[in-house]
Amino acid sequence: MAWPSPVPLCGIRHWVFEGNTQDMATIQTVKDDLIQWKLSQVIFVGDAGMGSDDNTQYLQRGGGHYIIGRKMKTGEADVRQALRQKGRYTEIADDLWAKQVIIGNGEKRKRLVLAKNINEQKRHEKTRETMTAYLETAIAEINKGRKQAESKAALSLRAHRIYGKYIKVLATGKLALNKTKLQREARYDGKYLIESSDDTLSLSDIVLGCKQPYDVEHAFRTLKTTLDLRPNYHTKHDRIRCHIFLCFIALVLVRMSETATGKSWTRIRTELNRLYYGEFKFENKTVAQLTELAAAQRSIFSALKIKPPSTVQD
Repeated sequence: MAWPSPVPLCGIRHWVFEGNTQDMATIQTVKDDLIQWKLSQVIFVGDAGMGSDDNTQYLQRGGGHYIIGRKMKTGEADVRQALRQKGRYTEIADDLWAKQVIIGNGEKRKRLVLAKNINEQKRHEKTRETMTAYLETAIAEINKGRKQAESKAALSLRAHRIYGKYIKVLATGKLALNKTKLQREARYDGKYLIESSDDTLSLSDIVLGCKQPYDVEHAFRTLKTTLDLRPNYHTKHDRIRCHIFLCFIALVLVRMSETATGKSWTRIRTELNRLYYGEFKFENKTVAQLTELAAAQRSIFSALKIKPPSTVQD
């Protein structure tokens, strides 16, 4: 989907690709289509999976730029240098800080932004403390028995998808907690790395702009659940595209309603569903009537610039 900037977000165009389409093909199609709209100088916001060299080079054609998240735990030299480089953080919002890191020179120069969310950092620290306490207790119990490292409980703990990487086997055959690895990963608590090709963007623009993929994911969830994008019972491509197009139009209306009212679509729908229509018969006459509008319902109609329905219906 394409979204205008700045927020509030509201889709202006969508694309439909087959499930096996490569990311590079999708980026080229979107970029070329936007150029036809005279929108060559756009800023593409994507996650770490879209940040290949081929993609970033293509996105910069025609004066375009990008804001792309970078994976923190890959061990790449850029990430290590960004974490090591000293510098003062700038406050972006409540509990959100960021600093700029420049790596390289000339054409290979990269502008990275290291952001830190204080609330997320505290949450990660608490999660690690809880996990450490659990592992220490589990290891102590396992080490009381014989053949500690080969026992069923030990093998299960070492093979665990999350806990296993923090367990090491000593020369004595006992298990121990890999505190070095825990301390190493503590450096990433609450932090995320962003790369941008646009030097004119401020730190705030980059950090807040990088949050747009989360809004897009929220839009996809709305499409799949509230707006019944799935299940899709069509078999022909044209019918599938038409079905998705109608859902996209509905999504635009949902976002416009949320933006105008400042309420979530769930809240809007709940309030308006409290309106009831009734027909009353009296002396061979039928009177149609709506329940009287509450203050919350009137505010929704007012924000959307829609004339409220009259209580008595013709």
